[in-house]
Amino acid sequence: MVEINGVYKHFKGNLYKVIGVAKNSETLEETVVYKALYGEGGLWVRPLKMFEEEIERDGKKFKRFQLINNG
Repeated sequence: MVEINGVYKHFKGNLYKVIGVAKNSETLEETVVYKALYGEGGLWVRPLKMFEEEIERDGKKFKRFQLINNG
């Protein structure tokens, strides 16, 4: 299982704290569990592959989530 704990900045600017990586009980797909560090601090999940992917917006490529603090 991948270890990616830390605080990440989403490409749209919001900050999130990764809680951990869980496996889907049916597919065994690794899924990132993370908490918003703004607003009500909701919990979110996203497939690890999607969390780590590079995306393209307005002709520029960048990571969907960028690690800013691994503490």
